[in-house]
Amino acid sequence: MSDPTSVIDDLREESEELDRLVAGLSPLRWSIATPAPGWTVAHQIAHLAWTDRSALLAVTDADGFHALVEKALAAPGSFVDEGAEEGAGAPPGELLARWRAGRTALEDALRAAPPGARFPWYGPPMSAASMATARLMETWAHGQDVADALGVVRPPTDRLRHVAWLGVRTRDFAFGVHGLTPPADPFRVELRAPSGDLWTYGPEDAPQRVTGSALDFCLLVTQRAHRTGLALRADGPDADRWLGIAQAFAGPPGSGRPPKGSAS
Repeated sequence: MSDPTSVIDDLREESEELDRLVAGLSPLRWSIATPAPGWTVAHQIAHLAWTDRSALLAVTDADGFHALVEKALAAPGSFVDEGAEEGAGAPPGELLARWRAGRTALEDALRAAPPGARFPWYGPPMSAASMATARLMETWAHGQDVADALGVVRPPTDRLRHVAWLGVRTRDFAFGVHGLTPPADPFRVELRAPSGDLWTYGPEDAPQRVTGSALDFCLLVTQRAHRTGLALRADGPDADRWLGIAQAFAGPPGSGRPPKGSAS
C-alpha cells in the first residue's frame, strides 16, 4: 500500500512555487497568452482551480463528482475549456484566492483519506497517492505554460520523479488512445534526474529502451515540448513510436507542441 505523504508534500511545494510566480503579477500580465491556444495565464490557474475542485469532490462527495462527470459526458469537447473560461473571468485576486483555498482543501482531504481508499475519476478509480501524483503532474505542466508565457526559466527539481513515474506508467494508455496495440514487453527507461541521480524503470536487459534527461522526458509526456528539441534517445521501433505519442494525462490524444522555430 503506497503512503501518499511524500507526493502530497511535493504537490504542495509545486503549487507554492507556481503561486510565487503569479502572485505578484499585474492584472494585465494575467491576460498574457500562454503556449496553449486560447489560454492566458488566468486560464491556466483557473483550470488548476477547477480540477482541484473536481478532485476534492471525488475524494469527499462521490455523488457530486458523478454529477460533474455527467456534465462532462454531455459536452466532452468543450467541458474543460468552459471551466477554464469561467474561472479566468474572475478578478485575478479572487481567482488566486479560489485556487489557494481549493488546493488546501484537497490536500487536507487527501491526507485524511483512509488507507487503501480509492476514489472515482474520469478514468479508473484512484488512490490518494495516485490522485496527488496526477495533480502534481498537472500543476507542473500548467506551471510550465505559465513560465513559458512569462519568459521565466524554472530550475527543475526532483519532484519531477512523480511526473516521470506517471509518464512511464501511462505507456500502454498512450498506445491505446491512438488505436494502437501496446507492446507486449516492458521497456527499460533510464533518466538523469535534476539532482544527478539515475532514475530507472523496467528490466535492465529489456531490448527496447528510452534514455536521457528526466526534465525532457517530463516535458515530452506532458506534451509541453516537441520531441525534436529534447535530449531523449529511443532504441527499438516500439520505444521510438512511444516517444512520438506519449502522454501522461487522461483524455484523447493531445496535439502537442510544434518544434521550436516552426509555425504554430
